[in-house]
Formats: sequence, structure tokens, C-alpha cells
Amino acid sequence: MELTSKQRAQLRGMAANLDTIVHVGKDGIGDNLVKQVNDALEARELIKGRVLENSMYTAREAAEELKVAARCEVVQVIGSKFVLFRYQHNKDKRKIELEKDRKRSV
Repeated sequence: MELTSKQRAQLRGMAANLDTIVHVGKDGIGDNLVKQVNDALEARELIKGRVLENSMYTAREAAEELKVAARCEVVQVIGSKFVLFRYQHNKDKRKIELEKDRKRSV
């Protein structure tokens, strides 16, 4: 699923109030971190992460690697922080409703 710019803007607004719950440190991105990201996305759908100063990753590199590992979308990267999004697998429990792209329905 590719996010439109309108959907990305909507998610950025929602992410502004989020606490950082994922930290990429000197250990990098391993199985434990991917599991943490997957669990957090399943519970919240939208999460904020941060790359610590002792990490070998930039925020962009960490976000892109987690995008592949956790099968999610990168919403934004600013400085050392990044925001990830993935719909919850159970459609009945989804918390976030993204705006539909009106251009495609023409």
C-alpha cells in the first residue's frame, strides 16, 4: 500500500502528539527490534521511533530498513526521528481511517 501525500499529511498530524516508543541504538536493527516494531504497529498502527546517537544508522536508513522488515510505510523522517504506519491486520479493530484519494475515482 502506497500512501498518498494527503494520507501522509493526515498521519503526520496524528504523529505530532505521539511519544517515541522505538529506539534504534548501537545494536542496530535485529530480530528483537523488528518484533517490538511489529507488536507496536499491531497495537497502535502509527508509531514514532528515534535513532540514538550511538547508532550506526541515520534515521532514514533505520526507517527504510524497518519498512521492509515490518512491512509498513514510512510516514516521515525528521532529524533523528521517524514515523511508521501499518494498518492492523484485523479490519474490525482498525483505529485509523485514512482519507480516500479522490483523484483515482474519476
